[in-house]
Amino acid sequence: MLHDTQLFRGLGVALVCPFLPTGAVDYDSLGRLVDFLADNGVDFLVVHGTTGESPCLGRSERNDITRYVVERTAGRVPIMIGLGGNNTLELGERLRELDTTGLSGVLSVVPYYNKPTQEGLYRHFAHLAECSPLPIVLYNVPGRVGINMTPEVVARLASAYPNIIGVKEASGYTAQTEAISKLVQRPDFCILSGDDNITVDHIRNGACGVISVVGNAYPRYFGEAVHAALEGRLNEADMLVSELREVNVQLFANGNPAGIKALLYQKGILRHNELRLPLVPVSEEVYRLMDEARQAVDAVVVARYPDSAERALGIPYKYL
Repeated sequence: MLHDTQLFRGLGVALVCPFLPTGAVDYDSLGRLVDFLADNGVDFLVVHGTTGESPCLGRSERNDITRYVVERTAGRVPIMIGLGGNNTLELGERLRELDTTGLSGVLSVVPYYNKPTQEGLYRHFAHLAECSPLPIVLYNVPGRVGINMTPEVVARLASAYPNIIGVKEASGYTAQTEAISKLVQRPDFCILSGDDNITVDHIRNGACGVISVVGNAYPRYFGEAVHAALEGRLNEADMLVSELREVNVQLFANGNPAGIKALLYQKGILRHNELRLPLVPVSEEVYRLMDEARQAVDAVVVARYPDSAERALGIPYKYL
C-alpha cells in the first residue's frame, strides 16, 4: 500500500505553543498564528514538536491544544502530530488510543536518554508502526537525543512497514539524506529537512520538503524558497534562503524555541514572549540582534510582495 506523501511535501511548520504570563496556553495567539500560516500557503502543520515545547506540556494540555489546532485549521492544511518517547510499550499504547480526528500523520522522535543500539531503534519503530492508526514520519535529531539513526535502519524500516512514510532528517548532514534517498526503494517515502538553513541542500540530495522553525514567521517567503528548490530552481532558492541567514543565526543563538518566540513577539503575532521552564527568553543582546535581522528581512518581503506584503508579514494578525 502506497501512502499520499504529497500531504507532507513542501513547507511544513513546527508550531510554537504561545503562553500567557500566568503560564497558561495563550489560545488567542495560537489561533492567530494558525490563521497566519494557513493564509500564507504552508503545506502542512506539525503540532507538539520540540518547537511547541511538548516536553513541558501535560497530557490534557496536549489533547486540548491538538483539538484547538484541528478546529482552527478547519481542514485548510494537513496536520501532523508529534508523539515520541523512550518507553516503547507505553508509546505504543498512546498511539493505539490516539484520537485521530483531523490528523494525517505522526512525527516520532528517536528515543532519547536510553541510547539504544541501531537494532533497538529498529525494534522501537517497528513496534510503533504496528500500533499506529496513522502513517509515521521518523525524526532523527542526534543533537537532542544523543544517537544518530543510520540510513540503513531507515531503509530497513521503510522496506518492512508501508505506514512508515518518511523521515525528518535533522542530523545536519546532507550526505545522510543522499544515502537514505538511494537506499529506500519506495516512491511514496519522503525525506524532510530538519534544518532550515540547509533545506535547499537537503532537497538537492533527495528531500521533498522541510519541517521548519523560521516558517512560523515567514511562511510565504520561506515556502517560496522551498518550492523553488523542489521545482529545480536551486539558484533562486539559495538566493531567497540567503536573505534569512542572520535571522536563522539568531533563532538558535539561545536555543529553540526561545528564538522563534522572540521573533514572533517582535512581529506582533504573539502577545507575550513567554516560555516554560527550564526554557527562558533570549538574552537582551540576542533580542536586539534578532530585531535588526527581522527588520532587514521584512524589507526584503515588502519588496518581493508589494501588493500583499501586509499579509505575508502577518500585519493583519498583530496585536496592536
